Amino acid sequence: MANPAARFGARKRTGGINITPFVDVLLVVLVIFILTSNASIPGIKVDLPKASASVALEKPKTKAITIDNAGNVFLDAYPVTLPELEERLRTEKALSPDFPVIVRGDASVQYAKVVDVLDLLRRIELNQIGLVTGKQK
Repeated sequence: MANPAARFGARKRTGGINITPFVDVLLVVLVIFILTSNASIPGIKVDLPKASASVALEKPKTKAITIDNAGNVFLDAYPVTLPELEERLRTEKALSPDFPVIVRGDASVQYAKVVDVLDLLRRIELNQIGLVTGKQK
């Protein structure tokens, strides 16, 4: 009778490296990296108004202007006055003329404060301006 191991498909393992455990470890590291990376725009926590559709405007050099519910203005999480904001944005425009700016206004802030900031951006002649909203529930 023939060898029983050959009859049931038992074969000798060929030489080589088994990469399955390596791929498993890489996938776990990838998942951990995705979960721990922070892709949010730096700024102050505000209650955003809701809109039916929103577009992601975040880019690496995006400047975030935040207006909280008390009417305070922040540039990238640092409190500024309107003249300071204008000076800093003019300086940034001198360095890179075509940088995007997003405006995050609290839903309960007075509309005039947001219009003041938008008017300032128009005077500086910034073209890439976005208004951040939250999603409707």
